[in-house]
Amino acid sequence: IEPNGAIKKFGNILCYTNLDHKKRQEELLLYKTYKGNESDYPKYDNYDAIEVSKTKDIPMDYNGVMGVPISFLDKFNPEQFEILGSDYEVKDGKLPKLVNLSWQGKLDRGYIDGRRTYGRFLIQHKKAQK
Repeated sequence: IEPNGAIKKFGNILCYTNLDHKKRQEELLLYKTYKGNESDYPKYDNYDAIEVSKTKDIPMDYNGVMGVPISFLDKFNPEQFEILGSDYEVKDGKLPKLVNLSWQGKLDRGYIDGRRTYGRFLIQHKKAQK
């Protein structure tokens, strides 16, 4: 982090820390809705969660579990979201409640219509848990 509070990026390399800083307290502004746009958010075949392919597309009105790209960490605010885990933790059996028991394939990553997706973090709105 630079003295002016900016996060310094080097191409596709970014350093994450658990130290608190101003950027971490910024709330992610959400403008998309799930209701009425369900087709934009496919459900995983093997997880009880929806796919959100871009962080900016996180729906403001969905209270369930969402699979988001790893780039979500840039915008993560612990007051707004809870990170439940990653798809690797589902594979390792650490998130058994998310597994679709009727799924017959692998749990290594999320699958949509039988096709494997990229690695995802599984998150939920904090307000959904109150």
